[in-house]
Amino acid sequence: MIQVTVAEAQKRLPELLALVETGESVEIHPESGESFVLVHKPKPKHDSGAAAWPGYPKAGSLKGKIWMSDDFDEPLEEFREYME
Repeated sequence: MIQVTVAEAQKRLPELLALVETGESVEIHPESGESFVLVHKPKPKHDSGAAAWPGYPKAGSLKGKIWMSDDFDEPLEEFREYME
């Protein structure tokens, strides 16, 4: 982990960001005594064929898991008097 002051980070920002992209982490120490860490978190790719994204179901993924009765569209006996 690279440790720098705020002034040094301002001077070397492009270089430090390039290091962070390669996986290195950079810790910045301001005069207040706190510290901040820069790390690279790549965005996940989400295309329609990506199996790595479980949040996007593929077409046909529920085939055979949903069942509907043959008389699904027929009127219900309970409502027959309202329909006449």
